Amino acid sequence: MLADPLAQALDVLAGRPLVALTGAGLSTDSGIPDYRGPGSPRRTPMTYQEFVSGDVAQRRYWARSHVGWARMARAEPNVGHRAITDLERSGVLHGLITQNVDGLHTAAGSRAVIDLHGRIADVMCLRCGARSSREELQRRFAALNPGFVEERGAGIEVAPDGDAELDAVDGFRLARCTACGGALKPDVVFFGENVPKDRVARAYGWVDDMAASSGALLVAGSSLTVMSGLRFVRHAHKHGVPVVIVNRGITRGDELAAARLDAGCSEVLTALAAPAGGAQRG
Repeated sequence: MLADPLAQALDVLAGRPLVALTGAGLSTDSGIPDYRGPGSPRRTPMTYQEFVSGDVAQRRYWARSHVGWARMARAEPNVGHRAITDLERSGVLHGLITQNVDGLHTAAGSRAVIDLHGRIADVMCLRCGARSSREELQRRFAALNPGFVEERGAGIEVAPDGDAELDAVDGFRLARCTACGGALKPDVVFFGENVPKDRVARAYGWVDDMAASSGALLVAGSSLTVMSGLRFVRHAHKHGVPVVIVNRGITRGDELAAARLDAGCSEVLTALAAPAGGAQRG
């Protein structure tokens, strides 16, 4: 069932330099669920406006994140992440734009990466802007809330951003910025928050490079539901850059794709990265 669409994708990508755009579907084989794949439960992530409203919302977010991080921190890159790293090392892949916040591309060895929505492993202060590590914050939360993960975390569903579905967060104690006492926020782009302009400009620049070098845009594991990713597909199509989409289920960019594979990322990307794969022919 995969053979013909895969052959079509290989034909489109053959001999071309690539830029990749990845989403949550790429990390499902690492044990991190996606937002909108087939069978995914309905999720309602906290918005930026809600988070900055005060302690009540921040307590709910950080209590859930404290439980979810225990699972996120154990996630390892899968063969799809490693295939993308192989494409970069071979010189085929010139840049990677990821909508994921899990940091698994970097862990797999990818270097030319734009973390479009930030990284869940980093924390920032809303008052002074100081940055620190999520691992350090996890230790502080554990000291402030002993036994919380063990008591509340068993069997809990965890979202792609590390948010755990907890019903009760009463009594959870917040940690504050050690520099100024301000509120802490994960250094990720929340719903309702804008992606930093410099990241967007760099990503557009990479797509423009593909237009100038007869390259292609490879989308892997994204439903392209939100505009932060879809805009690059639209930009590529507008400027004559072929788009290949690999995703389980439909996407908002399907009508713009030169080739479309309704399949898992790991198997397809492994085929693309293989020495005999079409992405390296020519």
